[in-house]
Order: sequence, then structure tokens, then C-alpha cells
Amino acid sequence: NVYQTIQIGNQVWMAENLKVTHYRDGTSIQYVQNELTEPDVWETLTTGAYCYYDDSQSNQTTYGNLYNWYAVADSRNIAPEGWHVPTDAEWKELEMALGMSQSEADDAGYRGTNEGSKLAGNAGLWTDGELENDSEFATTGFTALPGGARYYSSGDYFSMGNGAYFWSATEGGSYNAWYRGLDYGSSGVYRYDYYKRGGFSVRLLRD
Repeated sequence: NVYQTIQIGNQVWMAENLKVTHYRDGTSIQYVQNELTEPDVWETLTTGAYCYYDDSQSNQTTYGNLYNWYAVADSRNIAPEGWHVPTDAEWKELEMALGMSQSEADDAGYRGTNEGSKLAGNAGLWTDGELENDSEFATTGFTALPGGARYYSSGDYFSMGNGAYFWSATEGGSYNAWYRGLDYGSSGVYRYDYYKRGGFSVRLLRD
């Protein structure tokens, strides 16, 4: 895969969601289809897996893959040489480069002012709301897209058009890991931890 990149502050990010289907050593990442085709698989895994929304190839082309956190953390490395999945602290660095304060960055829930709008892109894909109506929508070139996610408990897909969700490499506990979320109804950035069995997009940061 060939990815566009963007520099924000002192960081260089991929400006597209990850699409890899193999770890760095060439081993395949397990692909898990929808619940009708592969019932009770996604929500029981404690090893790396990926999918794409509604098992649609066109969604993969536009939004990339959704990965569980076990794929993110696998020692075989989901990131190509020279790149890595950003930690929670590195996400905070990005947010603060866009104007968020340290205290806001350290908080959970929706934080900041319009950092989410700055990170988002392609208004035509987003449900109309506060995110895309902000005057600084899409000004960074990060181009976060509303690719949705996959539930940890049922394996169902949700929120395409409404939300973008990105894993960090940082655990929040035995069963959870920190992530970032953008929602069409808010111009801020959501920070919280979610079950590792969930399926989120992945953005990479240059080493």
C-alpha cells in the first residue's frame, strides 16, 4: 500500500487509515467476516484480527480496515518499517499541537474546542453536524473519515458516516485500550478506553 502523509507540529502521520492484511514479518492477520457468515468469532478473539465495514470492498478502499487491539499490539508488528501505532501520549501531542491544553488533553470524554474538526476531512462523507460546520474543518490534511467501528460484544458494525475511531498503542487495563473518536455532532476529540475486542481504524506515526 502507498499512503499519503502529513506533518503536524513535530510529528509525521499517515493521512489515510491503515489497510495492511499482514504483519511486518509477512504473517497474515486473521480476517473475520460478519456475524451471519462467521457467528461468534469476532467477539471471542484474544488474538489479532481485522475486517472492513459490512465486508464491503468499496468501504475498505475508502476507509481502510478495522482492527481489534490485539492486532495493534501483536509483536509481529502491524506497522510497516519506519512507522508505529501512536501511544496515548503521542495522540495528546497531536491534539496539543492543534491548540488543546495539557489539562484538556489529559482528560477523558470530549475535550478541546475544534481540534476534531481540524483533523476531519471530506465533508461529503460525514453526517451534517457541528464537526463539519466548524470554520476550520479539514484544515490540517489529517483527513479523518467516518469509517465507523465494530462492536466488541456482538461483532456488529456501527456508526459509518457518524464517527471515526482510532486505536492507540496504550492499554487502559487488562481488557481495554485507549482510543480517539470524532463524532459528527461535536468539534472536539473524544478520549476514552474501549474493549480490546472492538474494531477501530488505525493511523500510523513515523518513528
